[in-house]
Amino acid sequence: MKIIDAINQSKQFMSLEFFPPKKREEWPTFFQTVQQLAQLKPLFASVTYGAGGSTNADSLEIVTRLQNEYGMETMAHLTCIGSTPDEIANFLNELKTAGVSNVLALRGDLPQDGTGEPPLSSQLLCASDLVSMIRTSFPALGIAVAGYPEVHPEATSPEADLSYLKLKLNNGGDFAITQLFFDNSLYHSFVERAREAGITKPIIPGILPVVSLKVIKRIVSLCGSTIPADFLAELEKADLAGGAAAVQKVGVAHARKQIRELLDSGVPGVHLYTLNRAEVVVELLDGIDL
Repeated sequence: MKIIDAINQSKQFMSLEFFPPKKREEWPTFFQTVQQLAQLKPLFASVTYGAGGSTNADSLEIVTRLQNEYGMETMAHLTCIGSTPDEIANFLNELKTAGVSNVLALRGDLPQDGTGEPPLSSQLLCASDLVSMIRTSFPALGIAVAGYPEVHPEATSPEADLSYLKLKLNNGGDFAITQLFFDNSLYHSFVERAREAGITKPIIPGILPVVSLKVIKRIVSLCGSTIPADFLAELEKADLAGGAAAVQKVGVAHARKQIRELLDSGVPGVHLYTLNRAEVVVELLDGIDL
């Protein structure tokens, strides 16, 4: 089933993102997490895909198992930088064979060799190229794309970034999921500007509960998101007073407040970056009716 059809048929929903464990021996613990979170009845679950397809085999196996063993509608992340059209087509055929009907189409990170240039072998240079290829060659697949409330780090301007989102959706994307953010006004402003630009498709807010000060500082440095000064001060105070457990308590409370406000404002649903932490997601959603 295409996820966009489920979105259109549902009231407000929750969805989840997982990442493949680095080591195979971590898989039993990972699937225990999946089992716990499957009981929350997410509308769908997405699974990340390593840079240049480095974990594509793991992603394929995991989305297949989530779909067939845990009853989740799944969406495989797919990046195109460093991959040829044939390699992409092979992966999509494997998804089709496995019964997975949805992908999140992404460009992927540029090589970390200092050049900032895509590999010479790349024919699909942008996510919009990947979306076009999928929609043309695999029309039955559902396609999600990424949106950036705080603007993509490489964008020349907010207007250029928004026009690129519009291109991805016009080329065949069904809906967008946002990069993480910690100030809901950024999301609301982003959606308002998108509507003014003629984008009518759903834009799902992506929410990350902070569980570690060190980890979140690294994440935001990579993705271009910002931590509001008052929230950062609260996290740092918690870290000094009680360490990781205190930081997690503050982070979960902030994310829960974000979710409540977003749902009250009428968003279609919320997409949760789980960090493969079942206890955090369960705590986060406690008392929230979805």
